[in-house]
Amino acid sequence: MPPAATPPGLPGRAGFSLVYYFLVFGTIFALNYWLFSGPGVAKVPYSAFLERVEAGRVAEVVITEDVIYGLSKAAKPAKPAAGPGIDPPGEHTPWRLEWDRLKGWVAGFDAKLEAEQAKAVAERKRHFTVTPLPDAALIPLLQKHGVQFQGRIESKWASNLFWNWVLPFGALFLLWGFLMRRMGKGPAALSMGRKQPKIVEVDPENRVRFAEIAGADEAVEEVREVVAFLKEPAQFTRLGAKLPKGVLLVGPPGTGKTLLARAVAGEAEVPFFAMSGSDFVEMFVGVGASRVRQLFEAAKAKAPCIIFIDELDAIGKSRAAQGAAMGGYDERENTLNQLLVEMDGFDSRAGVVLMAATNRPEVLDKALLRPGRFDRQVLVDRPHREGRRAIFAVHVRELILAEDVDLDRLAAETAGFAGAEIANLCNEAALLASRRDRERIAMADFQDAFERVIGGLEKKGKVLSEADRRRVAIHESGHALVGWFTPGQDPVQKISIVPRGHAALGYTLQFPVEDHLLLLRSELEGRVRVLLGGRAAEELVLGEISTGASDDLEKASRLLREMLGVHGMSQQLPNFSLADSTSPGFLGQGAGRAAYSEETARVLDAELLEALRSAYEAAAKLLAEKRDLLDRLADRLLEAEKLEHEDLVEVLGARTG
Repeated sequence: MPPAATPPGLPGRAGFSLVYYFLVFGTIFALNYWLFSGPGVAKVPYSAFLERVEAGRVAEVVITEDVIYGLSKAAKPAKPAAGPGIDPPGEHTPWRLEWDRLKGWVAGFDAKLEAEQAKAVAERKRHFTVTPLPDAALIPLLQKHGVQFQGRIESKWASNLFWNWVLPFGALFLLWGFLMRRMGKGPAALSMGRKQPKIVEVDPENRVRFAEIAGADEAVEEVREVVAFLKEPAQFTRLGAKLPKGVLLVGPPGTGKTLLARAVAGEAEVPFFAMSGSDFVEMFVGVGASRVRQLFEAAKAKAPCIIFIDELDAIGKSRAAQGAAMGGYDERENTLNQLLVEMDGFDSRAGVVLMAATNRPEVLDKALLRPGRFDRQVLVDRPHREGRRAIFAVHVRELILAEDVDLDRLAAETAGFAGAEIANLCNEAALLASRRDRERIAMADFQDAFERVIGGLEKKGKVLSEADRRRVAIHESGHALVGWFTPGQDPVQKISIVPRGHAALGYTLQFPVEDHLLLLRSELEGRVRVLLGGRAAEELVLGEISTGASDDLEKASRLLREMLGVHGMSQQLPNFSLADSTSPGFLGQGAGRAAYSEETARVLDAELLEALRSAYEAAAKLLAEKRDLLDRLADRLLEAEKLEHEDLVEVLGARTG
């Protein structure tokens, strides 16, 4: 027989708790009725009460503020009914006589019992209550008819305590407890500080190994020393060496910092205590510091082991940057202080290694990064081309691939992708192939997944007018043609006029042949010309510009600002940089800006405008020289909507730059 179903959205435990609370409330009301409702007597209207008094049927009354208790006069007792008696002896036999006597005794007992019960009921019915009215003639009336009366002030402390304190606060407490149970395990105030660090990777069968870490060879080599120390500490301590207490993993989001820490624990085969920086921060003062102490105590009991704190910047932000507390109490600072104390208090020879990860090292407090705490930083950067290919190989092991899938080409096309982004790309390709009812995942699925990841979902329902389609085709053809014939630019691999994402009506994809670690000034200026090529093509062919180049203009202006103000490529202010690594940018994105004068800003703005004008004129001049190719490419794009690299070679010829 299947178990009874709980109401929708209400789990079994919560449903049981709800029934429990209903029972508690029912018990409270029952107790109130039994304790504070008085005896079960009849309630008489005030008019009937006056009639009883005038008829002389009331013997006594007790007058209180809220009620009048009355006692009626006893009625004259009725003559008891004659019982069956005992038949006189006569012709009855002895055994018959005894039987009749027994019957008579039983009948008499029943009659006596009924009489006593009737008397008790009658006595109870003599009592009655009346709700008083402001009547000045009541006392004289009672005196006239010889009714005994007295006044009484009733004590209401128990009733007031129940109605004013016990019932409302009890109801609030029960409601609060019920809501807390729905949100977690018991009231939050009772569970503060009890959150224990979780131990993962205890099972040897499920440990992460270095073989599963792809694209981070340098970082893996740096942390191998930690594994060797945890396995054979005597190899290092025999010469008096000490392992760094803290290892800080630094890198962009999605590069595998957490996975690398788990792999260190997996290779060393030691317990792995994992907590996030946000787990230490609560609204109650002292909870974060308590959890830090619990974490280190649990780790010391399991040594050798690894403590891993993800998103360290949640509790490790610079205390100087937070400003004064204005008389308050900063729980995050208190947690950070406790962490610093604990890192100073444990000996690295005990076999406890603290690892942490962050993608914002510039905001961390300097006390965390000094020698003796996090005195070793490991950079987990975005993978290079060979690393991306290795990451693809890891993530496609469980996928069914077609023969045309080229991992080398995928690695080349995904320049700048982190490991998490590559994993997402592989998953999107598998989902697309499943929706298309394919038996295997083809290269086309990976290409479409790549476009979906970087450009958004294809908007098949967004229908453009013929004039808008032509303008978009000319715009994207201008990007492609300038990129095709500008030396030092990444090859154009695909152009499309199919709308994607929120606002993209078309796009041009350029994939680098190899990763660029350094960029020349000429290459950056060429990128600006490519970005401005779309608007230049619109003005050249259609004679009027549109709003379709807003994103291109934003990117071009930002790139020139970086060139002039960060990389020192200004001709008016050569070798001058406004970057300040000690001052983080907005939400930690990029470096901050140093203070500069209005004159410096004026010079940089003037040079930026001149660079934009020069790049736009260069793009317009190139398009004017290649006007016939621009028209052919736009017509071909209007017809096909998407052009691959082979189609571009067919229309534009071999690339010379």
